Amino acid sequence: MKLLEFRKEGIYCEAGDFYIDPMKSVSRAVITHAHSDHARAGMKSYLTHTQSREVLRLRLGKNLPVETVGYNEPVFMGPVKVSLHPSGHLPGASQVRVEYKGEVWVASGDYKTDNDGLSEHFEAVKCHTFITESTFGLPIFRWKPQEETGNEILHWWQRNQEYGHASILFAYSLGKAQRLIHMLHDKGIVAVHPTIFDTNAALRKDGVAVPEVRSMATLKPEEWKKALLISPNVNGIPESVTCRTANCSGWMTLSRFRSRGNADAGFVLSDHADWPGLLSAITGTGAENIIVNHGYTTALSRYLTEKGWNAMPAPNHNEMKNQEILTERG
Repeated sequence: MKLLEFRKEGIYCEAGDFYIDPMKSVSRAVITHAHSDHARAGMKSYLTHTQSREVLRLRLGKNLPVETVGYNEPVFMGPVKVSLHPSGHLPGASQVRVEYKGEVWVASGDYKTDNDGLSEHFEAVKCHTFITESTFGLPIFRWKPQEETGNEILHWWQRNQEYGHASILFAYSLGKAQRLIHMLHDKGIVAVHPTIFDTNAALRKDGVAVPEVRSMATLKPEEWKKALLISPNVNGIPESVTCRTANCSGWMTLSRFRSRGNADAGFVLSDHADWPGLLSAITGTGAENIIVNHGYTTALSRYLTEKGWNAMPAPNHNEMKNQEILTERG
């Protein structure tokens, strides 16, 4: 029996009778983080990190049956020892370590190895088998230091101010938005979409030190042209306001995304590991067996096999094709 197996409901541990990030309703779910492709409504019970409690309830329902643990605080599900470890993807995001009869597997969820200054930094967890994501699992994907990208965004914002334009950074309400706030909150007027404002409040309840910024609804008419707006869309922007827009995503590495007409600019800023980060994380686990899930699974597993790992794509994996879209996975 494999310690973890891939079923249509999600990643299943038979010995402990629980699922990791299940896609369908199950009795016990261990949730790596609150993004919608990992956390879904309808589970009878949820276990997640303490910094994910309120944001899960904000997204899935205030009466959600959630239990929480801190990082490196083991719990037992039947005879199986389970612990959560920082993935660095966003505040509260976790890898799941599963141990039974001396065998250790780790399901990474989504992760990044660069320290963003707000999320708990990624921890390489020793194991026999590592289930890794591969959203950006090609050598072309290599991130600049966060400070450098932050300066690029700041200069873009300042140029827009000179012409009297508001600046909108498109960002998902959980993860990317808070990272941008942390990077730029003290550089001028920063205001956020109400959904992000509410998400910030939920994270603060769980102890995440998200800097205070304003809601877009509080901006005065003369402030719009000076402001940096962080929003998932253009809703709430007065028609009288002239805006310049930008996407912030690892997909901005690819010219076909940079040239799309939905934004004026693009900045390479990802909450996932780049190619060197993936290889560093995999090496750091010391795992003999690598299962590659989500993204460029075939390319990364082939590379790892050539380098001596026992690597394979996950069953029913999501192979990244040419129709990549900008999602919370960016």
